Amino acid sequence: MLKAKLAHGLLLACLLLIGSPAQAEAPIVAAASDLQFALTEAAEQFQQETGHALRLNFGSSGNFRRQIAQGAPFELYLSADERYVQALYEEGYTQDEGVIYAIGRLVWLQRAGRGDLPNEETPLEAVKTALEAGTTERIALANPEHAPYGVAARQALEYAGFWEQTEPLRILGENVSQAAQFALSDDARGGLVAYSLALAPTLGERSEYVLIPEKWHSPLRQRMVLTNQAGDIATAFYQWLQEDEGQSILRTYGFNAE
Repeated sequence: MLKAKLAHGLLLACLLLIGSPAQAEAPIVAAASDLQFALTEAAEQFQQETGHALRLNFGSSGNFRRQIAQGAPFELYLSADERYVQALYEEGYTQDEGVIYAIGRLVWLQRAGRGDLPNEETPLEAVKTALEAGTTERIALANPEHAPYGVAARQALEYAGFWEQTEPLRILGENVSQAAQFALSDDARGGLVAYSLALAPTLGERSEYVLIPEKWHSPLRQRMVLTNQAGDIATAFYQWLQEDEGQSILRTYGFNAE
C-alpha cells in the first residue's frame, strides 16, 4: 500500500511538470453511461488537483468494447460489465486485467409525484399494474444487446415473469442514461435503470425510485482498465479513482467496490 501511494505521489508530481492541459492533450476516457454524473464530478476534482483535463465519452459498454478493438483512441475504459474488459485483455488491447471499481445496482425509476411508487418487496408492481390495465404507457430499459444494465433489466423482468408480456410496452435506450430519460417521459410508466442515475441531482429532483433486489439479476461487476494507448495523465486518473477521494465520489452515487 505504501509503495502504491509513493508511486502515485511521484506520478502526480510528474503530471505537474507536464504542463497545462493546453500543452498536453487531454486523454479520452470511454465510460459506461451510468457513470455520467459520478465520473464528471470525479474528473472535475482531478483537474482541480492536477491541472489536467480529461475528455469523457459516455455510452454503452458493449459499443465501447467493440470500438477499442477497432482502434479507437481511448486511454481508459470503465465498463459496466467486467466481461468486456476481460475480453479486451485476452485479445491484447489492454495493459492488464484492470480492477473492479464498483458493483452497480438496478432500480425502478418513475416520474416524481405519481403517488404509486412500488415498495422494495414488489418493486415491479407498477409493471404488473400496467399490464393488467392494458395501458399503452411505455417501460424503459437499456438495449440488452450491448448495455449491461439492459441485460440486468431483462433478467429482472424475467425473474418477475414479465419479460414476454412487456414486449409491446418496452422502449429501448441506446444506453442506460438514455433509458432513464425515456423512463421519465410523459408517455412512460417508468423504467429499469442504474441506481447512480437515480441519485444524480438533475434526475433525482424530478423522479423517484425503488431498488431492485440484487438476486433478481446477475451482479453488475464494473471493471476499469488502461488500454495500450494510455499515457501518464490517464494512468494517474486511473489510480486516483482507486484511492479514497475517487472512491468517496463513487460511493456518493451508490457505487460500492464490494
